[in-house]
Amino acid sequence: MKFLEYTPLERINEFLSHLNLGERRIKGYLEPYSCKHTGTDKKLSLSLENEMLDYLGKSSDTDSSSPAELLLSRSSRKTLIYLVLTLYHVYPDYDFSAVRAHQFFTEESWDSFKQIFDSYMFEASKAWIEENEGSSLLETLYKALDEVVKLSECEIYSYDPDSDADPLLEKGAIWSFNFFFYNRKLKRVVSFRFCCFSNLVAEGFLVDDSSYEEDGEIFDDMDM
Repeated sequence: MKFLEYTPLERINEFLSHLNLGERRIKGYLEPYSCKHTGTDKKLSLSLENEMLDYLGKSSDTDSSSPAELLLSRSSRKTLIYLVLTLYHVYPDYDFSAVRAHQFFTEESWDSFKQIFDSYMFEASKAWIEENEGSSLLETLYKALDEVVKLSECEIYSYDPDSDADPLLEKGAIWSFNFFFYNRKLKRVVSFRFCCFSNLVAEGFLVDDSSYEEDGEIFDDMDM
């Protein structure tokens, strides 16, 4: 996977890198990638493919909505591999299991993404309008994504793992979302993760003295 540079995305990244809303702060980041294997991607891709085939061989699921059924198509497995590889690049210090990961990817529509974005990023959108005249944050995001991956041709996925398998929740986030906008024809994928952290916890409120130092280290080491 090769990281791509796009100025329209950087504008949004800059805004979401320092969004303090008083008792909490929101952080977000967009990362575009070309789905061309680089470095260890080929080895990891082969390993993921073998793990999924092994899972299929051991599974007796017949439900059309089951994880096994979703992996029967080679193109579906290839898409999953790209998504997992993207996760590895986004969170280089985190370990993802292919068998676990494929159970947590959900195909979304733009409307479902918009509903989540409008609900959880409402205050961020207000702050954007105050800083930027003209289009809304969502409209700006749509145009930027469309320039990179052509949204009308995109498949949209969310990564929604259990709390103990979410890198952001492990670092103290109150809530977090990971979306992927994948264009099969262009072989490009954009990762968009956004989350919310409590400033009260970061400042030592609502936690006892023994855990203060640990919480401080979590936020100091956080790399978004």
